Amino acid sequence: MQANSSWPDARPALKQFRIPSLGKAIWQLINTLVPYAGLWYVMILSIRHDVSYLWTLALSVVAAAFLVRLFILFHDCVHGSFLPSTRANTWVGRLLGVLVFTPFDDWRLSHLRHHVSYANLDTRGFGDIWTLTLREYNQSPRLKRWIYRLYRNPVVLLGFGAIFNFLLSNRLPSKKVQRKERKSVLFTNLAIVGVFLIAAQTIGWQTYLLIQLPVLWLAGMGGIWLFYVQHQFEGGYWARKGEWDALRAAMEGSSFYKLPTILRWFSANIGYHHIHHLNARIPNYRLPECYNEVPAVRAREPLTLRQSLHSFRLKLWDESQERMVAFP
Repeated sequence: MQANSSWPDARPALKQFRIPSLGKAIWQLINTLVPYAGLWYVMILSIRHDVSYLWTLALSVVAAAFLVRLFILFHDCVHGSFLPSTRANTWVGRLLGVLVFTPFDDWRLSHLRHHVSYANLDTRGFGDIWTLTLREYNQSPRLKRWIYRLYRNPVVLLGFGAIFNFLLSNRLPSKKVQRKERKSVLFTNLAIVGVFLIAAQTIGWQTYLLIQLPVLWLAGMGGIWLFYVQHQFEGGYWARKGEWDALRAAMEGSSFYKLPTILRWFSANIGYHHIHHLNARIPNYRLPECYNEVPAVRAREPLTLRQSLHSFRLKLWDESQERMVAFP
């Protein structure tokens, strides 16, 4: 999409949609947690009764979709937008954090940093996909270029990235965090160990791992893919600190990922990402309402599922052309 400095500013009109609904939030927890637990129960039975493990893996795909949805609800809690109570958002977020293997307070700090630094070439590195400019890549040593190519490979970014982020990286606190964030990591790690020990005594540790690992891996791949296409797509927007504009960053640097209805449900409307970056306090269940009632946000051209598949060929930001490009 071509640069446009005259986007209609939807931010004032979006403020009215920030009020959370307790009923909708509770219903989202029920319609996500209950099926997720039910799938776990069926998968446990399938392993206990020596049903082909392929059936368990097939069910794990559906369970992973529910886990992605749980992560988006966790994400809403991070922004304090899911429930009306700040305290409820915190504690529900911490409990969901155990299920999605992500410490709430630590991830909140890095994610909020992402919201104030995304699309800014001078403040990269907070909760985003590693992105070099074309000039930086050409001036980098051969080893760094090789590592960057490896990192941006879809197999590494999605496949190994899912395991690295959720099983390994999230077990350690982020750099330069305070005691609160470190305690969050410790609480989450201890809770995960507690769940594992309880599972080992009830269903057996082998059964637990045969279910949890593929579900977490598949959900992690789905989550990383969603996060990738939210800011890495044809055209896009990046700018240096002195030229960075919040409205352009939201409307040009964040995608409107137009997904089929079933995928939009499982991703809890995260595809309306340009609206989310215009106002992060809007609950996921009110984003479609925003899109339908505020004409200014409909000025953003959607990114379709088919178009998004071409995003992986985009690797670098070309400052001279102001667009994402492939490797030279």
